[in-house]
Amino acid sequence: MSRKAITLISIFIFTIISCSDSNYVDDKLIFRYNEHANISSLDPAFSSTLRNIRPVNQIFNGLIKLDDSLNISGDLAKKWFISKNGLEYRFVLKKNIKFHKSVIFGKDSTRSVDAYDFEYSFQRLIDPNLASPGAWSLNKIKSFKALNDSVFQVNLKAPFSAFLESLSMKYFSVVPQEAVSHFGNKFGKNPIGTGPFKFKKWEENVKLVLRKNELYFEKDKHGKQLPYLESISITFLPEKKSEFLEFIKGKIDYINSIDSSFKDEILTRDGVLKNKYEKLLNLLSGPYLNTEYIGFFLAKEKLNSNHKKLRKAINYAIDRKKMMRFLRNNIGSPATHGFIPIGLIGKRTKGFEYDLNESIRLISEYKSENDVENIELTISTDANYLDIIEFVQRELLKVGIKINIDVLPPSTMRQAKSNGKLEMFRASWIADYPDPENYLTLFYSKNKSPFGPNYTHFENSKFDSIFLKSYEQQSKTKRFNYYQDLDSMIIEESPIIPLYYDEVLVLTKKNLRGFKINATNLLKLKEVYKE
Repeated sequence: MSRKAITLISIFIFTIISCSDSNYVDDKLIFRYNEHANISSLDPAFSSTLRNIRPVNQIFNGLIKLDDSLNISGDLAKKWFISKNGLEYRFVLKKNIKFHKSVIFGKDSTRSVDAYDFEYSFQRLIDPNLASPGAWSLNKIKSFKALNDSVFQVNLKAPFSAFLESLSMKYFSVVPQEAVSHFGNKFGKNPIGTGPFKFKKWEENVKLVLRKNELYFEKDKHGKQLPYLESISITFLPEKKSEFLEFIKGKIDYINSIDSSFKDEILTRDGVLKNKYEKLLNLLSGPYLNTEYIGFFLAKEKLNSNHKKLRKAINYAIDRKKMMRFLRNNIGSPATHGFIPIGLIGKRTKGFEYDLNESIRLISEYKSENDVENIELTISTDANYLDIIEFVQRELLKVGIKINIDVLPPSTMRQAKSNGKLEMFRASWIADYPDPENYLTLFYSKNKSPFGPNYTHFENSKFDSIFLKSYEQQSKTKRFNYYQDLDSMIIEESPIIPLYYDEVLVLTKKNLRGFKINATNLLKLKEVYKE
């Protein structure tokens, strides 16, 4: 027998053995996607980035979850009761919810979740030795405790009307104390939760694999056990072009967002698929709870609270609609309303439409009132948004404002912004939870950076007063009236330049079913399957 024939037989035998392996999974039962940066941890206490949140959402559950329309429903909480003063919340847990099977519970065994697990999980979040980036999420909580196996109670320091929405953050996921004690600081590499998928293996910077949780508690509307998929496979290709090639080859099932380097190849100027891709791909898009903006640091002399006319003039000088069409292929919406993005509030705030004449008028008044001849400002950005800032630079040159651009590494940018070192800065705010309060907190005076997210150092006593009143208002309609007033105040005082409201935009393979997008860009895979 020839050497070539022997080699072919060996390959055939290897293939048969591999396919008969108990770990073999049909490709139609695997969901594959890519993360450009390595996932740092699968511990929900460190779910501060989308790349961490996506797999954590498959592995863990909390008390509360959100549907695709951002409505609150129980996750592991069957029901809850709120005291009249809005300070006490009691959660009754669902019964017979099991943690993933693990040796820590005994050989190939498990146990049920109880209220004491939530008490432990909340306490762990604020443990200074853990140093969780989510510790702030308990700032409004006075105390918490398990009243018995099935009832968990939380008491707030003051009324907080968006508390239930805030519990949807993955920080509040339940974890078993035995697993944390067993794995110690390696729990993030060996997670055990209650979610539809369980941890299988992780090769750093290569691949992460999750497998179906056969004990998962949810079923579909027909009574069929969830999830449908057998496995989730995550790769870590750092280059977006490489990711796109793998997607076109059919080796990846979905891409989150379209990189600027190839968006013109795929999309028209109006943001729809070009004809040659219509039969190959699905394009899904919808509002994303993310507002992109430029902030003014108001402690700087040239931009302080006395220079509102200059800040408003800059806002009027930018043609956001043109910017979105030619730089973003209309992925997203021009921010011609308030700071709160589309999808979170009903009646929209009247913002800044492009008005060159009004901008010139305000600049003339500003120069006259402040005895200023030339206006020169510096905007800091990272390289990813340089094209946007260069567009703003050209727009402002039309009204006589010279803009210098300072390109910084993302980490340097974040630190300098937090420490008030930047005159103007490009930034974005992605909602931690779906309530307008999460956006308005950026302008509350007691949240000034570096101790909070008020990077502009905006301060207004009337704003603060209404902001605190909104916490006490349990009526959603009345609360949202407060939010609209606050959003209008931000436009009037102009501590920021809203640029655009972002959009969730994903590409999927044609055979993917049950895949839906949502305004938090959370990856939900328990009802996804392939034809």
